[in-house]
Amino acid sequence: MTVRYAHTNIIADDWKALADFYIAVFDCKPVPPERDQSGEWLETATGVRNASLRGMHLRLPGHGDDGPTLEIYTYAEMLEKPAPLAANRKGLGHLAFEVDDVRTRLAKLVGHGGQALGQMVTKEVPGVGEITVVYAADPEGNIIELQSWKMTPA
Repeated sequence: MTVRYAHTNIIADDWKALADFYIAVFDCKPVPPERDQSGEWLETATGVRNASLRGMHLRLPGHGDDGPTLEIYTYAEMLEKPAPLAANRKGLGHLAFEVDDVRTRLAKLVGHGGQALGQMVTKEVPGVGEITVVYAADPEGNIIELQSWKMTPA
């Protein structure tokens, strides 16, 4: 049996606004159709009573037309996430995007309603190369790592 990574899901207060953020900041591409799902099958699969959701998939950059997607949905009824925002919270920690210029992409992220969480740093990783990295968050508080590598010649 073959295993293939398919998608990562974000549950959003406003799926359209969050999808627009990822399209504008990270060049993600919409994968139609928009989804409007409900019914017994969804309740059974998710374990959520009266499950009803809307949203869409976005193709993540850098992997071609068959690459993984970011699935952004809004449920009709949602639970609040725990506060405060923290990179060391148990569970899914962050999405990471490799970019050409961390400073420029961070400015774009902030300009589209996101926020910086930490400060940009550059660090030599022995045997790998030099990484420039910063942690940030999208407009709904999902943590994003921006990274850029200068690889050590083999």
